[in-house]
Formats: sequence, C-alpha cells, structure tokens
Amino acid sequence: MDLLTDPRKRRWLGWGSLAVVFLLVNVHRLSTAVLSERLTTDFAISAAQLGTLHASFFVVYALVQIPTGVLADRYGPRVVGATGAVVLSGGAIAFTLSDGYLVAFLSRALVGLGSGVIFITMLRFCANWYRVDEFGTMAGLTAGIAGLGAIVATTPLAVAVSRFGWRPTVFALALLGFLAGAAVFVLARSSPADAGLDPIENVPEQPSVSLAETASYLRELLTDREQWLLAVIFFSGMGTILTIIGLWGVPYLVVVHGLSVTAASYYTLLGSVGILIGAPTVGWVSDRIGRRLLPMVVGLGAFALTLAVIPIVGTPPLPVVALTYFLVGFSLGSVMLSLPIIKEEYPPEASGVATATVNGAGFFGAAVLPAVMGLALDRYRTGDVVAGAVVYTEFGYRVAFAITTIAVAVAFLCSLRLFVRE
Repeated sequence: MDLLTDPRKRRWLGWGSLAVVFLLVNVHRLSTAVLSERLTTDFAISAAQLGTLHASFFVVYALVQIPTGVLADRYGPRVVGATGAVVLSGGAIAFTLSDGYLVAFLSRALVGLGSGVIFITMLRFCANWYRVDEFGTMAGLTAGIAGLGAIVATTPLAVAVSRFGWRPTVFALALLGFLAGAAVFVLARSSPADAGLDPIENVPEQPSVSLAETASYLRELLTDREQWLLAVIFFSGMGTILTIIGLWGVPYLVVVHGLSVTAASYYTLLGSVGILIGAPTVGWVSDRIGRRLLPMVVGLGAFALTLAVIPIVGTPPLPVVALTYFLVGFSLGSVMLSLPIIKEEYPPEASGVATATVNGAGFFGAAVLPAVMGLALDRYRTGDVVAGAVVYTEFGYRVAFAITTIAVAVAFLCSLRLFVRE
C-alpha cells in the first residue's frame, strides 16, 4: 500500500498522529479563557491566582524544552511523543478530579509537562522527513495546528462546557489524548530508514548524536547573541498571543464590553483562525522568497501597532476588537520564523536542542505575562463581587494590554537588530 510504503506519503501519517496530540495540547493550554469564570468560582481564586493557575502549564512547559530537545535528538519522536501524550492526558484527568486550587495547580503543571515535549518532537520529525526548503512551511503548518486547537478551545469548548460541564469535557479530551498517543507510537518513526523505507531525496539521514555533542551545542547556543535576540522575540510574541487568546481576551470582552462568555469566545475564535491561517502562510512565503527576517520584521511591527489599539482606546468598537484579535493570531506566523532561523544556524543533528532553546523562551513568556496582567487587574479592581466573580475596571485592562504591547514592541526592536546585522 503506497500510503505505508511511499516515504513521501508515509511521513504525513507520522506527522498527522503528532498533530492530533499537538491539537489537544493547544486545547488544554488555551482552555483557561473559556473556563475562567468556572475556575474562579469553583476554586475561589483571584485574578492573580487565575493567572498563576494558567501559567503553571507554561512554566513547566518552558522548563522541559531543552531536555526535550536533547531527548528528541537522541531518541526520536516515537517514544518522546507517545510518552508526552500519556503524561498530559493523565494530568488532564487529575485536573478534572481537583477539589482545590493546589491540586488544580499541580495537575495543570502535569499537563504542561506532557505537552511540553510535543512541539519540539514534531519539529524534529519534520527535520528528519522533510527537505530544508520545506521546513519553514512545515513549521508554519505545525503552528497552524495550534490555531486549530485554539479554535476548538473557544466557541466549541464553551458550548461543550455549557452543556456537559467543564470536568466531563476535559475528561473526554484526556481519553482522546491516550488514543492519539498510541497512534504516535505506531506511526511516528524517527526517519524513513527507521520505518524500513527508502530515503527521501535531499533529506539527509540524521546522524546519531551523543550527550557530549549535545552539551557542546547547548553551550554554544547559550553564548550565541542571535539566539538570545530570537529568544526575546519568542518570549514576547508567543507569550502575548497565548496570553490574549488563551486567557485575558475573553474576560476583557465580558467585563469591558458586557458580552457573555460564549459570545466573547467568538472573538478569540477569530484570533485562533488567525493562527491557523497566519502561521502556514508566513512560513510558506518565507520559504518561497528564501528570506526569514524581512517577513519577521514587517509582521512584528504590524503586531505591535495592532495591539496598541486596546490600551490607547480602552473600549474600541467590537468590529475593531475582532480585527485586532484576528491579527494578533495571524502574527504567530512572524514569531514562528525564529525557529527556522535558529535551526539553519546549526548542524542537522542539533536541530532539536537549537529550536528548543528558543521555543522554551516563548513559554516562559506565556507563564510570566498572564500573571503580570493579573497583578495589574487586581491593582485596579473595584472591590465588588457579582455572582461570585470579582469586578475589574476598563482602566485595569488598558494597563494590562499595555504591558503586552510594550513586550511586542521590544520583540520588534530585536527583530530589527537582527535584520540590520543580516
């Protein structure tokens, strides 16, 4: 059967199995926006605590990035990806059984632990099965799966939670994760040779790398100035996108514009559609023109200007908010170019650890920015409680969104520095 014996077709089965797991990763990590009111009520927590609960996923996710790069380079995507799927699904089940803030915090951290290995594993799989001039497109397509997961985490998740409750819904996602992990173990082989297939033209067999060699590459990365600039870009850009689409985008619309959670989720759904479209599109354009930094600079500049609308205006018309959220999501494509840039600076056997160092910074951003925004909101809260939920102010949201706007402006300046040095 060609699907199993033709390496050009077989690679899509392996990538697809990993993509299902990565879709679930994004549903879990962005679900807090839709679940925010229920979690706040069930666990009796403040905005800062909600931000910290949301961030627990990202702290662990970020911490495991470099170890994941090492494991992916050494053991390949099959074992690492399947193990990650099992761990994240186990954490999701524990989250549904949580009866207090501490258990929920630790359970969500466990979801982050399992989730943290999937994206780098997918990039390593792409490096082993796709040509260099296909990598930007595949990195963008992989990030596009994040957009699809983010779409599921908005209105579809809100409807499911409204109908079945948040605990049964998350439990069902966990069961799907176990099935997807089994598919990864069967289908996601490390390379065509590992699957017993002929090599793909212009895709060199990736050499085995020792721990000593990986440590050497890691030391080089940690002293690489360009790697640090790319890490700042990923910290600010990825952190902002995940914070707005995954947490504070919905509460902002509920508080400032008076929408219901379900109605507000339509707007973050537009942001998720932006991710789905933007990441593959920008990656494809970058591969076609053979340039990485130019589309990055243009995209990040537009990102900063777009996001500035909310802190400047405070309550822009809802169509403007819709366009803003869409463009925030679309901007992921420019942020994602950090990964092919760093990958192309290092040998193929170091692709996992090279992309992991930059990718990890993005999820530290996704851990730090929600909590900082939560602190800003708590600083400007009214002190009133309505239906068990704390009431925040428009000015507090303007300050909170200003924080992310400044972060993206810093990312733009870093990309400009790289562009000038190109």
